[in-house]
Amino acid sequence: MKPIIGITMGDAAGIGPEIIVKSLMDKDIYDQCQPIVIGDAKILERVKPIVKADVQINVIHTVSEAKNEFGIIDVIDLDLLPVDLPFGQVSGEAGNAAYQYIAKAVALAKEKEINAICTAPLNKEAMHKGGHLYPGHTEILAKLTDTEDFSMMLTAPNLKVIHLTTHVGLIKAIEMINPERTYKVIKLAHETLSRAGIKNPSVAVCGINPHAGENGLFGNGEEEEKLIPGIEKAKAEGINASGPHPADTLFFRAARGDFDIVVACYHDQGHAPIKVMGIEDGVNITVGLKGGVIRTSVDHGTAFDIAGKNIADSRSMKAAIKSAIELAPRD
Repeated sequence: MKPIIGITMGDAAGIGPEIIVKSLMDKDIYDQCQPIVIGDAKILERVKPIVKADVQINVIHTVSEAKNEFGIIDVIDLDLLPVDLPFGQVSGEAGNAAYQYIAKAVALAKEKEINAICTAPLNKEAMHKGGHLYPGHTEILAKLTDTEDFSMMLTAPNLKVIHLTTHVGLIKAIEMINPERTYKVIKLAHETLSRAGIKNPSVAVCGINPHAGENGLFGNGEEEEKLIPGIEKAKAEGINASGPHPADTLFFRAARGDFDIVVACYHDQGHAPIKVMGIEDGVNITVGLKGGVIRTSVDHGTAFDIAGKNIADSRSMKAAIKSAIELAPRD
């Protein structure tokens, strides 16, 4: 059975509605999943002539009402916005709506009505104006699912990366890494790929220092102190984990198929290879959410400057939908 993917519309003043409609003009999406948009039907109707889309917008109230046919976009219509909402302007009304779309998607995921969530971009300033004081999607999802331990996963063609740390300075990132965090992220990677149908996924951990420390030659024993105990704990539980591996060769090896996923120690260690492999096809994924909820996202923002002009590239949106299909739990 094809997975049901809930696609949240994001900030309606940005490019989210455009890239969703453009993506759902691709029959290949419908061949692989049942897409259901969670947003405002009137906004999608408004962008149809902008993107020259010959599709029907089908308003539904429950997942069971969806027609699931190519050429028909099924929309759970929350009906929160005016049809003349200005493009490219920060709006508390749009920010609140973007939050409500996510909340609805999480509720559907918790009830197993949808198998994964794919999010179009939101605008933090607009969301704050709308009364929802979160840094972004990840924190909203963590709050709504009552999750404390989660991680960022990035994918590009032939490469998956999950992070021990992300948006902190390098010195702080190294301080934050410890054996328990290493173990938890390895386990998150294993569980996520296992639920997606990959048997005994191979999880490779990057070293922190050049050459993964080269047996103490570089660094101050960070690999031995912060990584190896976590790796060994995961291996003792039967997880197919290995490392720490030198980062300068590990991503090449993973891209050619030696490993299913790489554990990166800090932001740029993981992000740089992903962007080199295909920045237009990059996808941001939140894993570890309670209830097995998988969320994928485009790897760009709302692009207010080009909203409503049919300039926005939908490749990242398509890639995010396809990643949601790939990672949707099969149990």
